[in-house]
Amino acid sequence: MEKIALDEFRKVIPELTELSPPPDLSPEQQIEMYRTMVLIREFESAIPDLWKRNLIYGLAHSYEGAEAVAVGACSALQPGDYITSTHRGHGHCIAKGGDINLMMAELMGKYEGYCRGKGGSMHIAFVDGGMLGACGIVGGYIGFAVGCAWRAKLRGDKDVTVCFHGDGGANQGIWHETLNMASIWKLPVIFLVENNMWAISMNFERAFAVPRISDRAAGYGIPGVTVDGFNVFEVYRATREAVERARSGQGPSVVEARFYRYAGHFVADDQRYRDVTEANRWRALDPVRRMRSYLIESGVANPEVCEAIETEARKKVEAAIEFGMKCTEPAPETLFEGLYAE
Repeated sequence: MEKIALDEFRKVIPELTELSPPPDLSPEQQIEMYRTMVLIREFESAIPDLWKRNLIYGLAHSYEGAEAVAVGACSALQPGDYITSTHRGHGHCIAKGGDINLMMAELMGKYEGYCRGKGGSMHIAFVDGGMLGACGIVGGYIGFAVGCAWRAKLRGDKDVTVCFHGDGGANQGIWHETLNMASIWKLPVIFLVENNMWAISMNFERAFAVPRISDRAAGYGIPGVTVDGFNVFEVYRATREAVERARSGQGPSVVEARFYRYAGHFVADDQRYRDVTEANRWRALDPVRRMRSYLIESGVANPEVCEAIETEARKKVEAAIEFGMKCTEPAPETLFEGLYAE
């Protein structure tokens, strides 16, 4: 069944592959990948209803369908490594080890949230965990990621930075400027392009003159690769290789993970610009469902283990919602907290 789906969709994304784990991933690590993917999916599934109930301030952008990218990439990192995120960053936060209670409180604008309720959905950060922040501006954190890598180079530190950004971000001027800078200085940064084929309402094919964003890397003298963004193992492999290159002082890489954006650009998007039935067809490649099928068919986990993981994730998200509801609104005197360093 999977092979039929892959053959059908390879017309759009030739890189689609069957799940096959690299030898360095133990069965326990593969199960942990699934656990994190399911938690991201459950967290994102709860957001639309919370938004409709006016429990979330501002807009929210779903990471549903991209779970394999965040989990595959962050699984290739060490605890001391860093990431920067986007307006669609809940999955990045969770994959980097973020506390979903504090995340939910932040989305609800509560003082106990990661950013004291001032960041909301698009601006979560927890620096202690290596998640340097999400940004509502397309491509807004690309320069910040290169700055973090420059800091590591100056100090002689061995950490690396993964810069998550979308296909829209790769058409910003700062993307080209920072790739050039990072290449010249051999900075330990990975430009991880989450190409979901849509930059808001602009289809990828109308926005790029090359078939793959990773092809642009050659112009800056660095490696570039495009992988199946529905396949957590392929994202892991590509990121691991880029991380090893960066950590050894060889400089940056571009990793383009291709998948398809299931939902609208944000929670209130009516998607008039595209055929929604076509978007729904891509759910046949659901990365969470494919990972579950792989675990069971390969004997890594039985259905009972998968069901237990899924139940656990639902309970954690329910508890996070309850936690956020009980948290407090920021007091007026906290308005200027965090504007200046102490």
